[in-house]
Amino acid sequence: MSSQPAAEAASLFRHPPFLLFNFSRGFSEFSYQIATVAVGWQIYDLTSSAFYLGLVGLVQFIPSALLVFVAGHAADRFDRRRVIQLCQLLEGAAAAFLAWGSIAGSLTIAEIFAALAVFGIASAFEGPASSALLPAVAPEGMLQRATAIATGTWQVAAIGGPVLGGLAYAFSPAAPYAVMTAFWLAASLLSGAIHAERPIVVAEPPTFSKLFAGLKFVRDNPAILGTISLDLFAVLLGGATALLPIYARDILDAGPWALGTMRAAPAVGALLMAAVLAHHPIKRKVGVRMFQAVIAFGLATVLFALSREIWLSILALAAMGAADTISVVIRFSLVQLATPDEMRGRVGAVNYLFINASNQLGEFESGMTAALLGAMPAALLGGLGTIAVALLWMKLFPTLRRVERLE
Repeated sequence: MSSQPAAEAASLFRHPPFLLFNFSRGFSEFSYQIATVAVGWQIYDLTSSAFYLGLVGLVQFIPSALLVFVAGHAADRFDRRRVIQLCQLLEGAAAAFLAWGSIAGSLTIAEIFAALAVFGIASAFEGPASSALLPAVAPEGMLQRATAIATGTWQVAAIGGPVLGGLAYAFSPAAPYAVMTAFWLAASLLSGAIHAERPIVVAEPPTFSKLFAGLKFVRDNPAILGTISLDLFAVLLGGATALLPIYARDILDAGPWALGTMRAAPAVGALLMAAVLAHHPIKRKVGVRMFQAVIAFGLATVLFALSREIWLSILALAAMGAADTISVVIRFSLVQLATPDEMRGRVGAVNYLFINASNQLGEFESGMTAALLGAMPAALLGGLGTIAVALLWMKLFPTLRRVERLE
């Protein structure tokens, strides 16, 4: 006979709104992960320029950063399912454009960057709407398990998407874009079929103050401010994964296969931890557990920085992914449960902006520090900095540290 936690976790897969949401989000994330390989390879194939590769993230981040508050307001004012569906259709159309241009052999760098800008715009709207919709499709009292499963789905995409993109590109430059088009079309159909059990209807006209209400709400709520800012600074300092090519070639002397394995290691660790949390959610001292997870992430980063053995480096990266998943699940659940439903889109937009900024700037910080001090000192300082931030935040945000349960 199944245990109660296992039965409760399994019940989520028999809950149609969550099931449709999870598969829709999974197909969309698979498409993004495929794009990371296909677009990067094609741009480098066309230009042989590291500068153009560096522009890929920037071209997507700029529209996302500029539109994030508008996107958050849209997620609170309009039907979130339709916002997500429209974004996925727009992304699918951009992928189809790339596929057609690749087949015709006429695709230019400018056209690729235009498509990437479309991806950035759509992602800016899709992210907050998706995070705000999750509490409405999860059964009452099961948000933490639902978040763990959704995080696991993301990690499956992070592992499988790049592999699928690489295999498809080897067949034809147009193939990965065709797969992305099909996945985004499937995602949009699934999004349209979702029945949200706790839908929100907002009738107030948009105003300037409402547009930035999410930022004010975060600022006025110490627990939410501490949660979101902890993620920003911890990821900003702990961006050691940006240094993986240096570690694989120059420090571990292990070759390209090691880079691929290390790239997958955090996602594997995260996926395993997501499975554990889906069956055994954290029920007590969740604030303390979140800080402990961030400290564990920093310690694993230090271990990775000092490692000279490939197996130890892989284990350290997997531990980083597992620790990060504990932190992500608690942070997301805390923010969603502490935010009124009519504000979740705008607060989610602030969170989305912080996450994007920390990922992009974290890679930049690691790269700059490595250029000045070397890869190992950069990774080591990043891990120690993450631990220091967690300890400081425990003192600055005692309300967050004292959170006992996710209710």
